[in-house]
Amino acid sequence: MNLALVHDWLNQLGGAEDVLSALNRMFPRAPIFTSIYDRQRMPAAWRTWDIRSTWMDRLPGVHRRHQPYMPVFAWVWAHRRIPAEHDVILSNKSAFCIAAQGLHPDVRHICYCLTPTRFVYDFHAYANKERIPPGASAILRALNHYLRRWETRVAQRVTAFIAISREVQQRIRRHYGRESVIIYPPVEMPAGLPQIQDQGFYLIVSRLLPYKRIDLAIEAFGKLGLPLIIAGDGRDRPRLERLTARQGGSNIKLLGRIDDATLHRLLTACRAFIFPGVEDFGIAPIRAMAYGKPVIAYAGGGALDYVADGVTGTLFYPQTTDALVEAVLRHSGVTFAPVEIRRHAERFGVERFERELSEFLRGLGVAIED
Repeated sequence: MNLALVHDWLNQLGGAEDVLSALNRMFPRAPIFTSIYDRQRMPAAWRTWDIRSTWMDRLPGVHRRHQPYMPVFAWVWAHRRIPAEHDVILSNKSAFCIAAQGLHPDVRHICYCLTPTRFVYDFHAYANKERIPPGASAILRALNHYLRRWETRVAQRVTAFIAISREVQQRIRRHYGRESVIIYPPVEMPAGLPQIQDQGFYLIVSRLLPYKRIDLAIEAFGKLGLPLIIAGDGRDRPRLERLTARQGGSNIKLLGRIDDATLHRLLTACRAFIFPGVEDFGIAPIRAMAYGKPVIAYAGGGALDYVADGVTGTLFYPQTTDALVEAVLRHSGVTFAPVEIRRHAERFGVERFERELSEFLRGLGVAIED
């Protein structure tokens, strides 16, 4: 069968794009259908891929801030048809590309579901996290009822769902009334366990966005006085820099975007990885675990699938500064086994993802052309 890949938008790099990279390696001949594609912000190597976007690329500011255009994305995907030569659609979905359809009714749609659309099913939290202006928020909220009914309806056309975590599996059941299997996202593993180091600092590697709750870590480490390094960039960076300055800031460093060599050095040398937000899954913490490093994570979302308290890291609850402070102090009294942490991380490697996805597709009778 001839497969088409579908991805909501390509204007930022994150876990969804890691999955897309793995899918492209598995199916290099499959075109990638998306809504917008910012060639300048995405990896240069992707320019050799067959990426097919839409007229939405011409909308003002859509590549920098796509959130106010959410109803437009829904409309575009509701009316987009994948060319007739494709027998199978494999969507890598966090939003409205779940509506992608073929030109004939026999096309199978397998949805690798990163999450039911947060904009639709948890609008209040989404609007707060993304800081949508009040005027735009009021208009979008008025449309939300119709979008929710529409997405629930189009979800019934999907042939089969794959969830990325237990949390997402529960959301699929709750919002769509559909069952799913879990295939964890692919995480690139370093070759073998790197030489163990502990230079005493704690590490965050993340896009700097409000919902990542990096502000909790800055406040907690401001109280603790322990060294914290934050690598990554994003629109929340100015606010986080101001917060760091108010905390005294000498023990907290925001490095901005870093290259792979620097990331390797930081993961090798850190004491533990800090993960204070709620994620559908969370690839960055598992990368840290692949280096034998424990993770201090909020006890919610995808972290519950891989952070075993006292074994691969430390969980904290509730999602407050004081709870994170207490978790860091409790964590310092535990001796972790790097080899055991690495072994646990290997459950989430790329080869495992490719094997499980291929087996799942074959189980549906889907034989994909190489």
